[in-house]
Amino acid sequence: MELIPYLLRHTKLNNAECEAIDNAFATETFAKGTLLSQPDNHHQNIYFIERGLLRAFYNLDGKDITHYFFDENNFLVSFESIFFNRPHPYGKQVLEESCLRIIPYRKLDELCKSIPAFKDYQLQVSLQVISMLSDKTLDLQFQTAEQRYKNLLDKFPGILRRASLGHIASYLGITQQTLSVIRAGR
Repeated sequence: MELIPYLLRHTKLNNAECEAIDNAFATETFAKGTLLSQPDNHHQNIYFIERGLLRAFYNLDGKDITHYFFDENNFLVSFESIFFNRPHPYGKQVLEESCLRIIPYRKLDELCKSIPAFKDYQLQVSLQVISMLSDKTLDLQFQTAEQRYKNLLDKFPGILRRASLGHIASYLGITQQTLSVIRAGR
């Protein structure tokens, strides 16, 4: 879904506010495999995914680990860089051709100061991201691999067609072999 219709489903904005927001966000299309940022970056852009699939990832002991998938109608934010002036531990990669709306945080902050409803929605998005990360932590600590796999399919129904099995396995915290066993048992 495009950015403005998406925002209008979640907050009240007048035509002038919609136009200001639409003009502030650039629109770019990225090819599959594009690396938007490396792990440990100071990236300050906010992304809204109109179409496509991205992943946040990090490197651990030479292994590439998928932290989270982001599909349509989601925002990607580098909280550590923006709010704490620390390197953001996650890189961002495009997993299929994607259309993104992009805005530097300083421009977003200016919009939030001039459009109170948009500032309120920014807080809602931040809380949703915190909740999402909290849920993932709980899943990893308290669920079996099979339960995590089922939850992934519930959150991202088409993920098996959109992401590699290696990325899916690393997201679930299991090996590809374990993923194959789980898939065979379903």
